[in-house]
Amino acid sequence: MTKPNVLSGMQPSAGSLHLGNYLGALINWVEMQDDYNAFYCVVDLHAITVAQDPAELRRNTRVTAAQYLAAGIDENKSALFVQSHVPAHAQLAWVLMTMTGFGEAGRMTQFKDKTQKGGTDVASVGLFTYPVLMAADILLYQANKVPVGEDQRQHLELTRDLATRFNSRFGETFAIPEGVIFKETAKIFDLQNPTAKMSKSGDPKGLVNIMDDSSVILKKIKSAVTDTDAEIRFDRETKPGVSNLLGIHSAISGQSIESLEDHFAGKGYGDLKSEVAEVVLSRIEPIRDRANELLTDEAELDRLLAQGAQKANELAEKTLGMVYDRIGFIPSGR
Repeated sequence: MTKPNVLSGMQPSAGSLHLGNYLGALINWVEMQDDYNAFYCVVDLHAITVAQDPAELRRNTRVTAAQYLAAGIDENKSALFVQSHVPAHAQLAWVLMTMTGFGEAGRMTQFKDKTQKGGTDVASVGLFTYPVLMAADILLYQANKVPVGEDQRQHLELTRDLATRFNSRFGETFAIPEGVIFKETAKIFDLQNPTAKMSKSGDPKGLVNIMDDSSVILKKIKSAVTDTDAEIRFDRETKPGVSNLLGIHSAISGQSIESLEDHFAGKGYGDLKSEVAEVVLSRIEPIRDRANELLTDEAELDRLLAQGAQKANELAEKTLGMVYDRIGFIPSGR
């Protein structure tokens, strides 16, 4: 039986992935490798939709890839690559842009959210067409499944619409992808603002970075916001801080929320924070140390990424060739 294809990626927009990236996405990517033909990329083309320092982008791209590998992405099971190493991403994106309505692109709520403060005049055209590039990322690999967060669901719907539109106009070309939304407990919130998703754009004190020193992580968890009610129980509405800590523990330890509530019955918030810190560090430290080890040999890391790009290019070029033929481009003669 042929395995279905899966595609996912993260932006290299910071010097470290954070705990939310790991528990909400990366840990699931690792699990999917055995059951899918997996394509995982560092989406550097998406990163430049906002201004980037070139040296920092280069560094962050390698750091992100190193963390993928350190967390368990196996280069022998998955195609691990950098988006810009596969030219077909940008090439297919242009074709799909010509099939995307301006109003359709303008309805994307994430663009509206990102331009709320500065307005559309300061936003790049690339930021506006970001969802179309994302559609190209997915459709190039005939992805049957796409792990997405709630904030990306609208973009996946656009991808499905564009695939259906192309297939209807030019014949069956693209697989219609389905989203994979992971379990609620893997949704990790800001330690200082536990009603907001953990994000690099939030309070730095509420962000647990994988590449942080252990002492920094320990301090952040010990300083996590809780409440004045001393009872340790899961209640997202009235006890968001405590619920977030329980959710983090559960996502890493595998213990159910109910068993953790029993375990912490009669104990204080200090006990909860200490144990969550212990659980988090036991998982993150080996990943951070392995990532740092990988970064000491950039040539070997780049070789692994080139190997992944070669795998990705094989399928991407096949899909793009089919698209070009069906829309009427003449062959290049290469």
